[in-house]
Amino acid sequence: MGLTSPSGRSLRAVSNSVLLVIAVCFALPILWLLVASLDTSATLSLKLPESLSLKNFAEVMTPELAFVPLGNSLMLAGGCAVITVIVAVLAAYPLSRYRMRVNKPFLYGILFGTCLPITAMMVPVYSLFVSLNLIDSLGGTILFLAATSLPMAIWMMKNFMDSVPISLEEAAWMDGASMLTTLSRVVVPLMRPGIAVVFIFVFIGAWGNFFVPFVLLLSPDKQPAAVSIFAFFGQHGTVAYGQLAAFSLVYSVPVLALYVFVSRVLGGGSALAGAVKG
Repeated sequence: MGLTSPSGRSLRAVSNSVLLVIAVCFALPILWLLVASLDTSATLSLKLPESLSLKNFAEVMTPELAFVPLGNSLMLAGGCAVITVIVAVLAAYPLSRYRMRVNKPFLYGILFGTCLPITAMMVPVYSLFVSLNLIDSLGGTILFLAATSLPMAIWMMKNFMDSVPISLEEAAWMDGASMLTTLSRVVVPLMRPGIAVVFIFVFIGAWGNFFVPFVLLLSPDKQPAAVSIFAFFGQHGTVAYGQLAAFSLVYSVPVLALYVFVSRVLGGGSALAGAVKG
């Protein structure tokens, strides 16, 4: 019975067909990017180029189009991720280790903060940034991106921190360690995979954020790659598809490299393996 029955085989065939359709839907845009980036006369249609050329990459890899915007994106996303992770660890620790009446209302309040649309907040935020003279400031934009990423990061970090046994901290306290010492030397090392997940989640969110930098950063030399991509959209609807595809591939490389690096350095198997005896 089960999958060996006619009905089971039919169900498996249907599920495989659905998965194949989904895979094709994801593969076609990626295939178009690869092909169009090597085609000097690329269009929206997926077609093999008459001759392969790296001209699109050569025209894209300039300081104005690629290097400066990508550097700004790294600064914004990296700064946002580092600040968010540090603050989220400090905020999640008392929520995870202390049972207080305010814990649950506070967590629900944080969750409510994630439901607010960013577009509804930008008018008062823009007014606040003008009054604080933070318009066109990379530092101010990093702080605001970190603030918008913090609610979900605290939720995720608390769940990861709950998996670290408190008995390990109690043993360190018996040896005279302070709470800050146990947090930095016991809890944080054991939840490295969770920190890696939160870091990548926040970094990717800030890396692809278009609206916030577009509103808060006015100088072209401070805008990230998510905003400068408009340079490939000309007037009257003309688009440099080949350069756009090449830039999109270059734009995705830092995120893929970060994912591989963080997953290898901070990720891997469970850091709690062997931490607690039987």
